[in-house]
Amino acid sequence: MKIQIINGPNLNLLGVREKSIYGDASFETYLETLRARFANISIDYYQSNIEGEIINKLHEIGFGYDGIVMNAGAYTHTSIAIADAIAAINTPVIEVHISNVHKREEFRHKSMIAANCKGVIAGFGMDSYRLALEHFIL
Repeated sequence: MKIQIINGPNLNLLGVREKSIYGDASFETYLETLRARFANISIDYYQSNIEGEIINKLHEIGFGYDGIVMNAGAYTHTSIAIADAIAAINTPVIEVHISNVHKREEFRHKSMIAANCKGVIAGFGMDSYRLALEHFIL
């Protein structure tokens, strides 16, 4: 089984930015934990701050992977283009968020991509990624 994790803008700064919201661990550190826990599956990771690069990655892997776990960051709330890319591929996508976006600013309450995703997981910290992975392997 092959799963791709895609993180969007500013998530390269996890462990450094807004620790009260996102925690103090880098995603790379958490990724090691995920790969150890799910050693029987291949977990690839991609992060970009650029919308077009995220779309290109979806196009590249969207027909050959078993699942995509995506935290589109702020693009969640703005990107019709990413929503269209998700709709265009065969691989199911689960939208994840570290924080509970519904407890934050009102503009974060609307997801442009959710309607094209298999599901949405938010508010469980980094464990949001684990929960999404568990869906794909069960």
